[in-house]
Amino acid sequence: MLHELNEIVSNLKKAQNRGMQCAFVSVVALDGSSYRKPGVRMLVREDGKMVGAVSGGCVEKEVVHQAQSVFADGKPKLMVYDGRVRLGCEGILYILIEPFNPKPGFFEAFQKQKEARVPFTIQSFYSKEEAHRMRGGTQFTFSNGEVFSISEFDKTDELTLFEQQILEGFRLIIVGSEHDAVELTKFASGAGWEVTIVAPPDDPKSIANFPGASSYLGIGEEELRTISFDAQIAVVLMTHSFAKDLKYLSALQDKELTYIGLLGPIRRRERLLNELMDRYEDVSDAFLESLHGPTGLNIGAETPQEIAISIMAEILSVYRNRKPVSLKEEPSKKPL
Repeated sequence: MLHELNEIVSNLKKAQNRGMQCAFVSVVALDGSSYRKPGVRMLVREDGKMVGAVSGGCVEKEVVHQAQSVFADGKPKLMVYDGRVRLGCEGILYILIEPFNPKPGFFEAFQKQKEARVPFTIQSFYSKEEAHRMRGGTQFTFSNGEVFSISEFDKTDELTLFEQQILEGFRLIIVGSEHDAVELTKFASGAGWEVTIVAPPDDPKSIANFPGASSYLGIGEEELRTISFDAQIAVVLMTHSFAKDLKYLSALQDKELTYIGLLGPIRRRERLLNELMDRYEDVSDAFLESLHGPTGLNIGAETPQEIAISIMAEILSVYRNRKPVSLKEEPSKKPL
């Protein structure tokens, strides 16, 4: 979610510099099922351009149309979109559209919040009742206690609160610099993940070789030990060198990580683990549980691009605590 918000805030700043009005759009409630859930948000500019989406594409045109009155009178509105009537789907979406005019200091505070890598909250106030649908609004409450309202509004008893926790941005650390690391970087950054490349100090490559990467670190295993890790960070070891993978894996063995991917066959993984446990007798069970080798889901991947997809799919399944299964085997979950 944070990467989508980042795109919204970044584009708001650009639009304001051009003197253009923008509306902040939030799905705050849902009756039934939909393609996306409450908490998804988008930006609408007064020229009709959009950043982000609140559905699979079927609702956005109506959102842009409804936003015109918000630009005209500066008042928020709750839009009700009944997909059962219009699309034959099962959901009714409640979408809050409001002027996007945060007070001075918002952009700087948002940037600091991203860099802090800790959760914060967004509260949206709305009403499903016809009499109060032209009221409400949204505020950001950052982890340092600062509160920024998106627009001016009064919080009253007639309004319902939708509160959402925004986690720190997802970060993928790729240890390796070969062609498959380049492809994984492209796909992961395309999904909004922050990607850091870790390569040996003597590697001649740079961040220019990895389109989409946020940073490039030419460091050895000792420097890797000094990096701070949090709950939204995954690591994939793919140096194609057994000795280097072992050194970098050793540097991670006392870190609290949810996912460490090991590229290569099962036999290579077993050899890595045997060597690691010979060196460190107190390797924790939690660390061993975090190891996934061979990294990726078995989707029949063959090319570097397909392997990248399989790795990302497994990482998502681990962090979302979902057992991979075909959606056709879950008939109760129908997209809008």
